[in-house]
Amino acid sequence: MPEAASAPSPARALTGDSEFDRDTAVTRREPGVYDIDLSAGWTIVSAVNGGYLLAVLGRALADTLPHPDPFSITAHYLTASRPGPAVVRTETVRTGRTLSTGQASLFQYDDEGNEVERIRVLASYGDLTTLPDDVRTTATPPAMPPLEQCFGPEDGPAPVEGSSAIADRLMLKLDPATLGWALGAPSGNGEMRAWFGLADGRDADPLSLLLAVDALPPTAFELGLKGWVPTVELTVHVRHRPAPGPLRVSITTRNLAGGFLEEDAEVWDSADRLVAQSRQLARVRLG
Repeated sequence: MPEAASAPSPARALTGDSEFDRDTAVTRREPGVYDIDLSAGWTIVSAVNGGYLLAVLGRALADTLPHPDPFSITAHYLTASRPGPAVVRTETVRTGRTLSTGQASLFQYDDEGNEVERIRVLASYGDLTTLPDDVRTTATPPAMPPLEQCFGPEDGPAPVEGSSAIADRLMLKLDPATLGWALGAPSGNGEMRAWFGLADGRDADPLSLLLAVDALPPTAFELGLKGWVPTVELTVHVRHRPAPGPLRVSITTRNLAGGFLEEDAEVWDSADRLVAQSRQLARVRLG
């Protein structure tokens, strides 16, 4: 098991009583229709983080479907979401004994009062507690320094006010080997690694894994690129319910072409288990 230090927290929040739980909570208006006020606390500049949005829709689908846990969830980000009121509409596509499939969309109103679809999701849900324990894998946890030897946003220069509200809600400690971009010397390797948790100490669960895969700085920064890297499509596979303690997240990009790149993420728990994987396609601003 890796050497790690618990993030300092005056009082650890419990699942269900965390800021993450409050800000992803949806209110059922009628079957398949949910209301939510998207929190400005999960934004980067003015855009709502894609992992937070995925967790919101994931929570609505967990209420809609007969199975509790996301196994595979794919999101297409159609337009940028804003903080404020939104409506989630869900639909059950198929229900089986071990898996159920549903789809969900999140809508907001634009400045002209027109309803706009922001994100559309198709997902398969099951029960992670029923999975067999047999594991046969060649995957290994990322080699990272202990948490106390890594660096978070609080260790750098003071950020521009309002530039990244999400950073205040996360315990994020980046591997120094992937921090060249912050020092003006990006490595060109397209890698990002970090210890991850919620700032209030709440332990990870399957829904917060949907946030973890999209919470690190873009790998494009280590490729020498700057600016917003909006997600076009994101697919997450949840493989196991995580053990208590900080997570390790490793993200790599192998190919940037035509103004798009892929990011492949792995999330490992404190018991050295691969608990989530993802791939996303994102746009980059060249030049």
